[in-house]
Amino acid sequence: MIKEISVEEEISQSVQVIRESFATVARDFNLTETNSPTNPAFTSIEKVLAMKEKDIKLFGLFIDNRQVGFVAVEKAGESLFYMERLAVLPEFRHAGLGKELMDFVFQFLKKERDAKVSIGIINENIILKKWYQDYGFVETALKSYPHLPFTVCLMERPV
Repeated sequence: MIKEISVEEEISQSVQVIRESFATVARDFNLTETNSPTNPAFTSIEKVLAMKEKDIKLFGLFIDNRQVGFVAVEKAGESLFYMERLAVLPEFRHAGLGKELMDFVFQFLKKERDAKVSIGIINENIILKKWYQDYGFVETALKSYPHLPFTVCLMERPV
């Protein structure tokens, strides 16, 4: 079941899901709070509450009343939306739950005229990049930032 996250207790659970999910990527790419402080592995309840206050939609994926996944959707322009923090706990991966979250986002945005979904990922994460490409995302830009130890790959897909 996927539902909108709204109360602080659910937001707190979401923070744990995000941190645990992105911790594997942080380990794989040697990311730390020092060299990549904005990485979701180091997120806080304050950051997620700030997302909620900016009217970013937060959704949790639940199995047997346990939150095992998360995704956020932000309206970025007239027909552009950012899909952020897509996360599935490591022990629940490879069971189609990430795809289920993406399917939900695209269904949620179906009513938006000419909508596109944009994401940003670590370009060097070849497996994740291919996973998004297999879902229909295409690379739109590569960006390097002096404060990040990796290249950011921007990808988009029409709804």
